[in-house]
Amino acid sequence: MPDDQSALYEAVEPYQSLRLPVGDGHELHVDLSGNPDGIPVVFLHGGPGGGTKPAQRKTFDPSAFRIVTFDQRGAGRSSPLAELAGNTTQALIADLERIRQHLGIARWLVTGGSWGSCLGLAYGQAHPARCLGFRLHGIFMAERAEIDWWFHGSRTIFPDHWEVFANFVPEAERGDLLGAYYRRLTGQDREQQLAAAIALRTFSGKTQTFLPDAEHVAALTEPEAALALARIFTHYCVNGAFLDPGQLLRDVSRIRHLPAEIVQGRYDIVTPMCTAWRLKTAWPEARFTIVTEANHAATPSAPALSLALRDATDRLRDSMLAIAA
Repeated sequence: MPDDQSALYEAVEPYQSLRLPVGDGHELHVDLSGNPDGIPVVFLHGGPGGGTKPAQRKTFDPSAFRIVTFDQRGAGRSSPLAELAGNTTQALIADLERIRQHLGIARWLVTGGSWGSCLGLAYGQAHPARCLGFRLHGIFMAERAEIDWWFHGSRTIFPDHWEVFANFVPEAERGDLLGAYYRRLTGQDREQQLAAAIALRTFSGKTQTFLPDAEHVAALTEPEAALALARIFTHYCVNGAFLDPGQLLRDVSRIRHLPAEIVQGRYDIVTPMCTAWRLKTAWPEARFTIVTEANHAATPSAPALSLALRDATDRLRDSMLAIAA
C-alpha cells in the first residue's frame, strides 16, 4: 500500500519491453512492469487508438502485480501507426490471446477504461476461462445511442465546444458528424486528415475533464497521436465496434461468476453513467463505485477517479491474495 493513502502508486518503469507480430502487418509494443512473479494484470487503453501512458500504471500495486500494458493495433508505439486494415475488435481479442500465450500467463486480471472497458468485456466474454476478474471504468458498450450521444447529444452540456467541433464541416454535413469526420480522416488529403483529427481531439479533450485542463487538451492534440486515435476511433464507431447490437449486455452471464469492480464518474460526458448503470443492473455481483467529482478522464487537478481505481484494484488484489493463501 502507498504510505499516503491519498497517493497513487509509482509509475514504475518497465522491466521488459517487446515487439510482437500479430498478423495483418501489425506489430504490437508490449511493456511488462511491477513484480515478475505477481498477479498478472493486463490494462486495455481507451480510444480506440489512444495508446498507453506511464500514468496508467499508477493504480496498480507494483509489488503485487505483474503489469502488462500494450498499444493496440495502429496505436502508440505499435506499427503501422493509424492503420485501419485488419483492425477489428475480433483481431484485438486475438491479439490479447497472443500476448497472454507468449508471456506464459494462464489467467489474468482484465482492466480497462472507456473503449478499454468495451474491449475488456468482449475479451472476457470470448475467453472467460482466461480471466481472474475485471476492473472496468468509464463504461462503453459501443451501442448506436452511445456513439450518437458523443457526436451530437453532448452538445447539451458543452454547446460552445460542440459548435466549434460541428462548424469544422459544412452545414449540410452537420447532421452526421461521424460520417463527415470519417470521410476526411480516411481520405487522401493528408492536410485535411490532420486538421480533422485535431478538431475532433480538441473537442474530446475539452469535454473529458471535470475541470478545464489546457494541458490535457494539448496532450491529446499532438498531431500524429491525434491522427491515429481519430482515424481508429471513427473506424470503430462507423462499424459499431464490430459487435452485434446489445452483444456485451446480452453475454454478461458468461462472466458474472468472476469478481469485478465497475468504477464510473457521475459527470462523465463521454461515456455517460446510464451505460454503466445498465451493466451494473445486469451484473449485480459486481461492485459498483460512483465517483462524484469525476468526468471521463482523471487529471492531477481532479484525481478522484484515479484514487477510486486504485482502491478498486487494491480490493481485487487483497481478495486474490487471500484465495492464494
